[in-house]
Amino acid sequence: MKNLRKNCQLKLIAFDLDGTLLDSVPDLTKALQLTLAQLDLPTQQQQKVRSWIGNGARKLVQRALSGDLKGEVPDEIFAKAYPLFLQHYANNLNGDSRLYEDVEKTLLTLKNAGIKLACITNKPAEFTLPLLDQLGLSKFFSKVVCGDTFEQRKPHPMPLQQVAEYFNVLPEQSIMVGDSVNDIAAAQAAGFYSICVDYGYHGDDDVHLLGADVVISHFSDIQQLLQQAA
Repeated sequence: MKNLRKNCQLKLIAFDLDGTLLDSVPDLTKALQLTLAQLDLPTQQQQKVRSWIGNGARKLVQRALSGDLKGEVPDEIFAKAYPLFLQHYANNLNGDSRLYEDVEKTLLTLKNAGIKLACITNKPAEFTLPLLDQLGLSKFFSKVVCGDTFEQRKPHPMPLQQVAEYFNVLPEQSIMVGDSVNDIAAAQAAGFYSICVDYGYHGDDDVHLLGADVVISHFSDIQQLLQQAA
C-alpha cells in the first residue's frame, strides 16, 4: 500500500458509482430476472450477477444470457434481450439499491473542503443521471461522466483525462476512487492516484493485486487518508 504523497495539492476526486458509492445489485438482478423470464430463459441469482458487474450494461446482459463471465451469445438473442433489460431496469432503477455507509456524509465533507468532485461510471446516462437525482447525490458532483458520454470508457483513460481538463487540474492533483480493475487501470493510465474499495464488485480479482495506491474497507477512510497527506 502506498499512502498519498505528503503535501499533495489535491484538487479533484472522481468516484465510480456501482460498487463504490452504491450497491445496485438487487435492482440490476431484478431487471435481469424479468428479462430472462420474458424470454423463457434460465434465471440468474444475485450472487452471480454481483460478480458480472463492471463492464457496462451491454456486457452484463450478455453475461446473464450466457451464464458466464465471457458473455458470448448469438447476436439475435442479445438484440431481443437488451431492449427488454433497459426497460425493466428503468422501471426498477431505485427499489432496493442502497448507498454504502457514510457515502453522503463523506462527500459532503469533501465538497465543503473545496475539493472538486466528479462521478465517472460505465453506467449509461439514461440510468446514471436519474439515479443520482433519486439518491440525492447529484448536488455533490460538479461533473458526471457516463459510459456513453465519450467514445471511450473505463478502463480507457479518456474519461478521467477529460474530467481533469474540465476542471483545469493536473493528473497528480487528482484521485480516482473505484472498486474494480477498470477503475484502477484507468487511473494508472491517466496518471491519477487510485483508491480501491474492497467491498465492491471486483469479481474474482484480489483488490490488493490491482495496483491501486491505497485499498480501503470503509468509504469514510478517504477522509483519514487526506488528513494524513495534509
